[in-house]
Amino acid sequence: MSNPSLLILAGDGIGPEVMNEVKKIIGWYGEKRDLAFDVEEDLVGGAAYDAHGTPLTDATMERAQNADAVLLGAVGGPKYDTLDFSVKPERGLLRLRKEMDLFSNLRPAQCFDALADFSSLKRDVVAGLDIMIVRELTSGVYFGEPRGIHKEGNERVGINTQRYTESEIARVARSAFELARRRNNKVCSMEKANVMESGVLWRQVVTEIHEAEYPDVELSHMYADAGAMQLCRWPKQFDVIVTDNLFGDLLSDAAAMLTGSLGMLPSASLGAPMANGRPKALYEPVHGSAPDIAGQGKANPIACILSFAMALRYSFDNGDEATRLEQAVERVLADGKRTADLLGPEGGTPISTAEMGDAIIAALDASI
Repeated sequence: MSNPSLLILAGDGIGPEVMNEVKKIIGWYGEKRDLAFDVEEDLVGGAAYDAHGTPLTDATMERAQNADAVLLGAVGGPKYDTLDFSVKPERGLLRLRKEMDLFSNLRPAQCFDALADFSSLKRDVVAGLDIMIVRELTSGVYFGEPRGIHKEGNERVGINTQRYTESEIARVARSAFELARRRNNKVCSMEKANVMESGVLWRQVVTEIHEAEYPDVELSHMYADAGAMQLCRWPKQFDVIVTDNLFGDLLSDAAAMLTGSLGMLPSASLGAPMANGRPKALYEPVHGSAPDIAGQGKANPIACILSFAMALRYSFDNGDEATRLEQAVERVLADGKRTADLLGPEGGTPISTAEMGDAIIAALDASI
């Protein structure tokens, strides 16, 4: 049997640097755990635009469709700010999400004990935090039509349309309920049913799916603005949060700061099962391309490494090895090793991107 296939799209900015550390760990699993992958690499975002005049070629899109999982670094940078919207680096990422139909975006917010004092919130609020935000990813205001900037009389008007079908809501709701069954069996659905018709439909459909298929899971509803407040007030009240594309974008970034750094947060974007039973899947860190530190060895690779751990768990059904990698990260942090973004007010000497990757591999070695 052939090895599982991975397509690596390192992208722009710090993307190639953090992905280099993931490649080391992929190699470690092949060498030390008899878990080898067939790895291909290609371009996305600004790197693809520089080479081909488009942020994602049709050939790369086809390779992504055929891979068992895609690992992506980051896209974008100020050098591309003046490009037409249709060819900006981010359009490559949006095309991947849309054409692979990656409707369920999993964004965990987990606070490692060693970093509990690094959060802007008090230790007792964030210590032991482990929540999952499930964001609908392929519909809503980012994709709805009509959209654009138009002239009405003497002024310009910007239009974006919030649109959801019943089936789009139902499938992401099922994704959240299924995930909750593997965790603490609680789902909180967030929308704005008080002012948006799409929110009214969202609440109705989530409730219907719950009553018909998942009555064993505890379900609550909350307006998204109140949810943002509660994430800052007492985030440990939540287990799984399911919400739409726009609110998920905002809420997951708010949750990111509970953990102390965007450099710590992975994500998974999942679609329907392929013929081999694995879901269409793209894994990427939540942080951006950070062009201000690109090429300096300052980037934190942990979010990208933890994204690979999510791939082990959700694409390759290997939760034990995913846990091994997550525990290796936790041990390194407990030993006080920090990239620059994880240094508190007391300061200290940061380690480089490569040194963090090497430290995690040493912790992996110690685990076997």
